[in-house]
Amino acid sequence: MNNAKPTFYEFFAGGGMARAGLGDGWRCVFANDFDFKKGAAYQSNWDKGGQTVLKVGDVRNVKIAELPGTADLAWGSFPCQDLSLAGGGAGLKGERSGTFYPFWDVMRLLIADGRAPKVIALENVAGTLTSHAGSDFEAICSNFAENGYRYGALVIDAALFVPQSRPRLFVIGVRDDVDIPATMTLPEPMAPFHTRGLQTAYNRLKAETKNKWLWWSVPTPARRNAVFADLIEENPSSVPWHTFAETKQLLAMMSDINAAKVEQVKRSGRKQVGGVYKRTRLDEKGVKCQRAEIRFDDVAGCLRTPAGGSSRQVIVVVDGDKVRSRLISARETARLMGLPDEYKLPKNYNEAYHLTGDGVAVPVVRHIAQHIIEPLVNPVEKAESIERHPLRAER
Repeated sequence: MNNAKPTFYEFFAGGGMARAGLGDGWRCVFANDFDFKKGAAYQSNWDKGGQTVLKVGDVRNVKIAELPGTADLAWGSFPCQDLSLAGGGAGLKGERSGTFYPFWDVMRLLIADGRAPKVIALENVAGTLTSHAGSDFEAICSNFAENGYRYGALVIDAALFVPQSRPRLFVIGVRDDVDIPATMTLPEPMAPFHTRGLQTAYNRLKAETKNKWLWWSVPTPARRNAVFADLIEENPSSVPWHTFAETKQLLAMMSDINAAKVEQVKRSGRKQVGGVYKRTRLDEKGVKCQRAEIRFDDVAGCLRTPAGGSSRQVIVVVDGDKVRSRLISARETARLMGLPDEYKLPKNYNEAYHLTGDGVAVPVVRHIAQHIIEPLVNPVEKAESIERHPLRAER
């Protein structure tokens, strides 16, 4: 039996959340991210004995001589801003999401050098499926198909694992010469991970791109037990509780239907936590105004990078007639991403929020690794690698 750990390259690494999801059964041999602040967080959590695998800098400047050996996996959570529904719509032509292409330049150079990774996995927002009427998704898929990889895609909502609404697209490709067990693929799409949107995007693909497509077979995880309220800190160090006046002002920003949600929870008799985002809406006179919109479904809204005040999630804690509010804490955002409390966050609040809001949910990576990547890379040691993983989907 080969006891060597499988190896991986982590591109657009951020704070190393894909690395956290893969776990101790894997060995990272190269990581890259453009943001030096995220790089500092990566190094504080993952560097051992002063040695680092991280190169901070533009992916366009990565040389394959810097990437040791032939990795079993190349993971890339490339920037989502230009593909997000909240973004400007530039798609893969945008400056940030367009880094997908130099990533593939690196992959092609590795292939030409006889060092093609066994598996290449990409992660981005579900809006990728409809960006530029499907042409961006076609571009992603064709890069797999044209470079010697069979591939398939999944849309997985992190809410299956952690109390945060966070649907994301994962495209996983396997090198043509790697055997795929028959049980790992399906003859046709199946819920919940092959969504209607994914099937529509697949149907738009060109025939030659479809020829390499796989419908990955991934089981639905066990029912999540943790709810949003379980993750809340009573005395957070990164943010203060609002004053009575600030909470009153927040409640006043709610429409009648959102204010009614708060009143309904007051009458329920149990402590509940709601997530609030501020959004620009039209009032009854058709005038634009800022509204506070709340949800009480035991799930936080999707974390976003804090570019402006409205993108920072506010929490409202209702316990009988008592209502308190504040910004979500840095540690709470990390918990919503499935990171353990031992994970070291930047001391600056915005930097910590940016790190987590830009990341990939740890238990989702673990699920994909367990059911797709590890059986492809080293099927004999699948069970061992799962046991060695230190993180768990539920807190």
